[in-house]
Amino acid sequence: MNICMRTKLVRSSLINRFHRFSTTVPEIEHNEQVLIDDTEDLQAREAEIKKKRNKSRLSAAHYNLVNDRRPYEEPHCLAHLTVKYNRKMYGKYGIASGVNPSLCWPTKKEIEERKEYETVAFPYTIRQVMDAAAEKRKQEQLRIEQRDLEVATKVAKLEQWKKELNDKVAKKAAEVQAAKQKKERLVEEVRRHFGFTLDPRDERFQEMLAKREKEQKKLEKQVRMEAKEKMMIAKLQQKSSEISEKS
Repeated sequence: MNICMRTKLVRSSLINRFHRFSTTVPEIEHNEQVLIDDTEDLQAREAEIKKKRNKSRLSAAHYNLVNDRRPYEEPHCLAHLTVKYNRKMYGKYGIASGVNPSLCWPTKKEIEERKEYETVAFPYTIRQVMDAAAEKRKQEQLRIEQRDLEVATKVAKLEQWKKELNDKVAKKAAEVQAAKQKKERLVEEVRRHFGFTLDPRDERFQEMLAKREKEQKKLEKQVRMEAKEKMMIAKLQQKSSEISEKS
C-alpha cells in the first residue's frame, strides 16, 4: 500500500516538472508582464498610501522643503536650469540633490571676471590695508589724547571761570542797584523841587523827572569825556617822556 502511494507521488512530481519545463515562450512573457504590472500596482499603492499619510496639505515642493529635500525633482522653469540654481541645490542638499559636483567649480571666464573685480574693488595689498588701519588707530588715539588734554585744561580753569562769572553777576547786580538808587534819588529831587507831595504818575512830575534824567545823562557824559581827556593827556605825557629819555 505504501509503495503504491509513493509511486503516485513520484509520478505527480515528474508530471509537474515536465509541464514547468515545457512552458512556451509566450507564457513566460505573459508571466513577466504580470509580474511587472503587479510591481507597478504595488508602487502605485505605496504612492497613494504615502500621499494619504500627508495631512499637512502642503504642495509637493513645500513638503519636500519641510522634510529637508530638494523641492523639485524635475525643472519647472528656466531658472531651475541655471548653473547658479544647481550650485545652490548641491550646496544645500549635497549628493542627494542629484547635481553633478563639477558644476560647483568656476569656469575660466568666471575666474578672470572675479580677478578683475577684486583688482578694482580691492586695489591695495594686505600689508597696505594693515598699515592704513594702524595709522588710523594711531590718529584716533592722538585725537583722544588731545581731547583729554583739552578737558583737563578746562577743568583746571573751572574755578577761574566760576570766579569771573560770579564777578560779572555781582557787577551786573551792582549796576542794577546803582541805577535803582539813581532813579530814587532823581525822584526825591523832583519832589523837593515841587515842595509838596506829588503823585509820580502826574504829568508835571513825569516831565520834571525826564528833564532831571536828561541833565544827569549830560553830566555823566561830560564826566566820561573829562576822564577820557585826562587819560589821553597822561598817555601823551608818558610817550613824550619816553621819547626824551631815548634821545
